[in-house]
Amino acid sequence: MTGKIYVGIGGWTYEPWRGTFYPKGLARKRELEFAGRKLTSIEINGTYYSTFKPASWAKWRAETPAGFVFAVKASRFCTNRKVLGDAGESVARFIGQGLHELGDRLGPINWQFMATKKFDAEDMERFLRLLPRAVAGLKLRHALEVRHPSFKDERFYDLARRYNAAIVFADDDELPAIDAPTADFAYARLMRTKESVATGYAAADLDRWAGRAAGWAERGDAFVYFISGAKLRAPAAAQALIARVRQ
Repeated sequence: MTGKIYVGIGGWTYEPWRGTFYPKGLARKRELEFAGRKLTSIEINGTYYSTFKPASWAKWRAETPAGFVFAVKASRFCTNRKVLGDAGESVARFIGQGLHELGDRLGPINWQFMATKKFDAEDMERFLRLLPRAVAGLKLRHALEVRHPSFKDERFYDLARRYNAAIVFADDDELPAIDAPTADFAYARLMRTKESVATGYAAADLDRWAGRAAGWAERGDAFVYFISGAKLRAPAAAQALIARVRQ
């Protein structure tokens, strides 16, 4: 079964996008509304640092069109810890803050780990057991963004597969590139945008990523985000890839 391809950026508030991505004079309170009609997804990054009231989640849903999906970065209090298996209270607090208010706009949750966090099979399984399958009747999809090379381990892939958790693929010089089919969806963060290239990535590279995304979508929905690198170019890169995957 072929899934949908969602393409977007990290967040929607960034001063240099005003006048480049956002039209000059656009009210800041309308930036999400604008971005939601130019892109097909956004990874909410603010949730890594803070919690938000249910009304905020409901507002984000109301400002985006049908078919648009948010990915949500999990709280750092869940993942930036020595013993992941002890994160139960933090996970419950994160999930319970109001994610369900996104309704059909709720996409995967990205659990991002520190670059110093090494693979520990027992502790990682304890953590995976903490992740709920649903909230308020909405299915939850979990993605694991690991940043230490020790995670390039078949034991980790088997664990992720057992819990239907996607391993985030990172296009970056310093992070491990893991493209293992462990879930019924895929999640990628492309981090090599260059300010000297109007679309962030060269046309040939975007063509290649479009093909890669189509391959990921053969096993379910594929979520692709232009993150880091030359952030100024992220919206242009996302729009260029959207044009390719829609062909």
